[in-house]
Amino acid sequence: MSYETIVGLEIHVELSTETKAFCSCKNSFGDEPNTNVCPVCMALPGGLPVLNKNVINYTVMAGKALNCTINNRSKFDRKNYFYPDLTKGYQITQNDKPICTDGFLEIETENGPKKIGIFQIQMEEDTAKALHTEEGETLMDYNRCGVPLIEIVTKPDISSGAEAREFLEKLKSTLRFLDISDCKMEEGSLRCDVNVNIKNTTTGEKTAITEVKNLNSFRGVEKAVDFESKRHIDILENHKDEIKTTRRWDDSLNETVLMRVKYTANDYRFAPDGDLPPLNISDDEIEEIIKNMPELPDIMIERFVKNYGITTEDAKVLVSSRELAKFFEEMATDFDDYVMLSNWIQTEILRRVEIEDGKTFELPFDNKEFINLLKYIKDGKINNNAGKKVLREMFETDKSADEIIKEKGLVQISDASEIEKIVDEVLEENPQSIEDFRAGKDRALGFLVGQVMKKSKGKANPQMANEMLTKKMN
Repeated sequence: MSYETIVGLEIHVELSTETKAFCSCKNSFGDEPNTNVCPVCMALPGGLPVLNKNVINYTVMAGKALNCTINNRSKFDRKNYFYPDLTKGYQITQNDKPICTDGFLEIETENGPKKIGIFQIQMEEDTAKALHTEEGETLMDYNRCGVPLIEIVTKPDISSGAEAREFLEKLKSTLRFLDISDCKMEEGSLRCDVNVNIKNTTTGEKTAITEVKNLNSFRGVEKAVDFESKRHIDILENHKDEIKTTRRWDDSLNETVLMRVKYTANDYRFAPDGDLPPLNISDDEIEEIIKNMPELPDIMIERFVKNYGITTEDAKVLVSSRELAKFFEEMATDFDDYVMLSNWIQTEILRRVEIEDGKTFELPFDNKEFINLLKYIKDGKINNNAGKKVLREMFETDKSADEIIKEKGLVQISDASEIEKIVDEVLEENPQSIEDFRAGKDRALGFLVGQVMKKSKGKANPQMANEMLTKKMN
């Protein structure tokens, strides 16, 4: 039997505006509960919503980045349901006429590039947050109520957990580069629900869709999709009867757990919001927003390859975060061997410095000291291995590259006559290696270079030693 996994995502992203979507209350995470509230977001009598212009700007930028059509006319709707976190008894959202439609985001898969369709992006408001105490009480913090959201709804184009994770990683990177959201799942500013079912590609039979909630990491999304894929295949193969369900991911069990069965479709009684007029945005206004957009990751990768002469793979690593990309470009203004700079950042710096979203990528010493060390290596004053030792000590102490190099006597010997003396000694002591070299055994040369480095206590210029040995033996 052959099966196809069908996955669609519903992603809620909190926008990093200064104020909430429809009032002037501060949009801030972690403040004292119920301090950023007003009659509008608390739905008190007489409070009327006024749309935050930056919510439009940020949503248009997201739509453009995800290759959507930006609609000149859209409208706000009321999504009616009762829950304690919903002060008005309805949520302001966009239903059938959202601002962005019909886009895509291209991801890399094991079978090559793949476009994941975007059904729509809609503007809406967040709900309050329920806090459950150990005493069994539920407390409500309404600071989050009215915080601006965009909901990104994908088409069912994702075929595996790995693809779902790759999509979310690229989406997060894109939104972070736009600087419209910090996308911190642990703070709830990026939340994802997964819809999964399976199709028998021979018979066309499908399972009922399962919605998975409570996913708090991209890895969790990947595991949930893969788990549900296997569970749905078992349903088909064993002719089990299961209607549409909502499940949650349980990290401790490493599986999904049933929350509720959907016997009927949700009836939210969508209706146009009577307090908010339809949104009209002209082509000129859209162009003005797009003109001021920050550079997107894919465009930056192309620019890094073109301007700095590095490989696409290296560029992808450097552009994996906005903070790291900025660090590389700042370093590149003082050091023009961009390939060497890229290599050292990826191999020696990234294993010692963690990248934190929203925080400047900083070394524990002045950035100029790092460039100074690279110049020592580039100019042949110290060799690569010595440079790594110096960098390690720079991380462990407050000493500069100059101080460490002088203290340890690491300056490389580049005097030809001095190296030649050592080369002659090594050749005299290893006649068999000379014969091996002349017999075509390449490893013999490496051995002899190693002996020169050993005699010089690692100070001889290895390139000069290599060339000199080759010339003498030929």
